[in-house]
Amino acid sequence: MGSFEFVREHSPYKNREALLDDYTPDTLVGRDSELEEYHGALQPAIYGEQPDNIFLYGKAGVGKTAATRFLLDKLENNADDYDDLDIFTELVNCDGLNSSYRVASHLVNTLRDPANRISETGYSRSQVYELMWDELDTHGGIILLVLDEIDHLKDDSILYQLSRARENGNLTEARIGLIGISNDLTFRDGLSPKVRSSLCERSISFSTYDANELRAVLDQRREVAFKDDVLTEDVIPLCAAFGAQESGDARKALDLLLKAGDLAREENAERVSEEHVRRGRDLLEREQVARGIADLNDHERLVVYALATLEAEGETPARSREIYSRYKALSVTAQREALTARWLREHLDDLAMLGILSVSEINEGSAGGKYREYALQQDLAVVLDALEETLEAMGVHTSVKGYV
Repeated sequence: MGSFEFVREHSPYKNREALLDDYTPDTLVGRDSELEEYHGALQPAIYGEQPDNIFLYGKAGVGKTAATRFLLDKLENNADDYDDLDIFTELVNCDGLNSSYRVASHLVNTLRDPANRISETGYSRSQVYELMWDELDTHGGIILLVLDEIDHLKDDSILYQLSRARENGNLTEARIGLIGISNDLTFRDGLSPKVRSSLCERSISFSTYDANELRAVLDQRREVAFKDDVLTEDVIPLCAAFGAQESGDARKALDLLLKAGDLAREENAERVSEEHVRRGRDLLEREQVARGIADLNDHERLVVYALATLEAEGETPARSREIYSRYKALSVTAQREALTARWLREHLDDLAMLGILSVSEINEGSAGGKYREYALQQDLAVVLDALEETLEAMGVHTSVKGYV
């Protein structure tokens, strides 16, 4: 048995944290047009004026949050040069604070002394809003509130309240600028009409990175994160190419470079190579699918299993009725009562959003109408590996025995 001592051996890293999600580089590459528009929207704040509300849209990993951190850091640093200017910024992730009440109580506690913070329960929403107005006005100045993953909010009350705060007499000293960040391009359409009217926001769309832009991002981080000459020349181009395949997601490209570096360090390798990148990609894919499937309930796992068996038989893409037929058969084997076909159709789209399934819209005109077809978006063996508990509980379907 090993001694399990923690000792420093060969490491390719100079600063591993430069590859992590919360690292903000000194400059941002590949986002020039978006940064120029964003900078213009924030510019009034340097004059002590309330900036427009700003909404950033784009797929995950295209630099929305990184651009926000970068520009707000710049803004706060530049504001220090002016004695008459007070700018405060706060970034709230709505994936964890997903209601107006929780966002408001978070703001209260952020602005208060730690010894005087309020609990997240026990107040009415109007009481929490009153506490929030008091704290915001006591602070005063320009307050820029970033609501990241704003589409996770269950209600839009906080958006209306903050955007109309001075007009409604709730604030006299503080000026609020809202910055919403969303992966959902249709998020605004779901807001109530009065909220859409009151926001009067500027919308900035972030396009996906292409392979050359991703390569520039990775090269920039490589210079900070890794020692000289520890990456073979094919590592950055390969990570960039895989990232471009993943819908231009810079976060995934950086995660892949990090995983490759970690594998090289674990093996005490002199250099990070293409082989580390390819193995790292396989490991990341398995981890992603395993996390997604682990969060599913039993019936959702049976739906994935049903599609996996059809995939193994070469019967995908498949329509929902074909998947439902197989799902019902597997439900019998699992000794569970099958849910309705309508439930299955709704959850197929949820599984597609998680990246487990792919969906394509088919239009055959007046003869065949419109319908959707589904297939596994991940490798069949990876999905079956993530379904290990389900297979152990109910047995292995004949179609997939060669894959497990």
